[in-house]
This record gives sequence, structure tokens and C-alpha cells, in this order.
Amino acid sequence: MKGVFLASATALAIAASSAYAKDAGPAVVFDKAGKFDKSFNQGVYEGSKKYTTDTGIKVREFEPKNEAQVEQGLRRLAKRGYSPIVAVGFNQTSAVEKVAKDFPDTKFTIIDGVINLPNVQSIVFKEHEGSFLVGALAAMTSKTDTVGFVGGMDIPLIRKFGCGYEQGAKYISSDAKVIQNMTGSTGAAFNDPTKGSELAKGQFSQGADVVFAAAGGTGIGVYQAAADAGKYAIGVDSNQNYLHPGVMLTSMVKRVDQAAYNTYEAAANGSWTSGITVLGLAENGVGWAYDDNNKSLITDDMKSKMDDIRAKIVSGDIKVHDYMATNSCTY
Repeated sequence: MKGVFLASATALAIAASSAYAKDAGPAVVFDKAGKFDKSFNQGVYEGSKKYTTDTGIKVREFEPKNEAQVEQGLRRLAKRGYSPIVAVGFNQTSAVEKVAKDFPDTKFTIIDGVINLPNVQSIVFKEHEGSFLVGALAAMTSKTDTVGFVGGMDIPLIRKFGCGYEQGAKYISSDAKVIQNMTGSTGAAFNDPTKGSELAKGQFSQGADVVFAAAGGTGIGVYQAAADAGKYAIGVDSNQNYLHPGVMLTSMVKRVDQAAYNTYEAAANGSWTSGITVLGLAENGVGWAYDDNNKSLITDDMKSKMDDIRAKIVSGDIKVHDYMATNSCTY
């Protein structure tokens, strides 16, 4: 984390106090999985919390219970003068677009969505690059040459994770088998641990011994199933290695914490801009988690190989196909 947040806490606090003197302050609207989903939302929460710790500026939070409340919450915050407002997840794209048009002087940042308005910043990630890395690690670890993927809602964004993962596994072993299942077709697919457990067990029964979950809270069920079966699991978005040390092979981290923090920082110092920001391996926007919880599972040779693969993706020597570029995993 050190080095990512470059400005000093003192300087940030001074700038933030000035920037927010006429406004209610920064805010965040989580998706309905909630800020403690141990994954995507919690990553944003951690970034917001760090910003408050560093500056003393409180970030107003709103946790909707259903889709209808998302627009209501965004509109209420904008009316009360909160800015910038961070919207968490692609599901909020339509609501942010509506509210941003009605409040052109309010700054909005949407994570994982793209909106072309002068007061909206869109932050997206190269999930396929990080997923390639963990797919490679899964294949290095697998004893059966079969690995699994459990996605959340069946949409191109989640297929993007699965496609990158498959490419990484097959980079290590061209004969690797990658079993993929999606949890559902609505937003509820990101918060269904029971279904996640069932899908993981089904993949284990087909020979998979490592399963990557890109499914938000649904992943909790996948990880528990891996622990029960003596298999390995791979977390997503936040570093989830701590959930089941010895079982969690790694996590494909997506620096949504950095995205949130940098949004508030930029608004405070006057450098916030609209448009699209894309974060990949080169920008340290995605990666794989290596810490005390999983280092016993990673040999020196595996670590060296992972570092080599990362460098080759950044340099362009390895080109990772983006599912969303063609809506297919043909590479």
C-alpha cells in the first residue's frame, strides 16, 4: 500500500478542508451487497476509510437495500451538496447517468462503468491481465491439470475474468482444462454463497483442484467449499487470502481502494477530471496477492515465474485477449 498514496496526510487535510468548505463533503454509494462483502465493496470502503484516516474528512456512506434505492441515494447526496460521489459497480451506471445530468456541478466517479458526461469520471480495470496471472498460478499448482472458475452475474465483465484466467492456465499448460460456471443472470448472483458452494463442489467432482471465484459475496461459499474439500481457492477484488490461510492460493486484487482514495484526493486538490481511466498491471491497478497467508504455498520458482509473466504482460510480450473487445474468448 505504501507508495500508492503519495500525498502527505497534512497536505491532503489542508487541501480537502478548502475544497469541501462550501460542500457537504465526499460520499460513496455502495451496491446492495454492502460495504462488508469482503470483496469489491469492501475494497472501496477500505480506500474511503484510509482517506478519512489521512485527512480527517469523513466520507458519507449510503448502502442501498435494492436497485430503486441507488438512484434515490445518489440524488439525495447530490441535493445535499456532497461531491465527489463514488458509485460502486456497473449496476449503478444508469442511475448515475440520470442523476449526473440533473446535477451538472456535482462530480461523480463510477467504478466499473462508463458514462460520457462532463461531470463523470469512469474508472475501469484490465481484469483480464490480473486474471491471467492467477490462472497461471492455478495451473502451476494443480495436480490434475483441471482448474475451475465461478463467476457471479453472467455478463461480459465477468466473462472477461474467466477468459483471462483460462488464458493464464493454458499459458502454463496447453492441455489444462478450465471448467467455468456462472451463478446467475441478475445482481443477486453476487451475493449467493450457497450457490457458490454448490458450483465449486460440482467443479471439484469433475477434477478441479483450484477454483477462482469472481463473484463478490458468492465467493465466500466457494472458499468454504474448497476448505471443506481440501482444495485451493482464489479470491477476487480485495486480498482475501486471510479468509482461509492455507486454502486461499492467492487473490486477484483489483485496486478499487486506490480508485476511491484517488478520487477524493483529486477532488480535494483540484486535479479531478472527467473521462475514462483504465487501470491494469502497468498502473498497479490489478495484480495477485502474495503475503504471509499464502507464501507457504508459493515456491521460489513459482514466484519467479509469476514475476516474469507479469513483466511480459506489461511489456507487451504476452498479449492477453480482452473478452469485452469481441464478446468472445477466442484468442
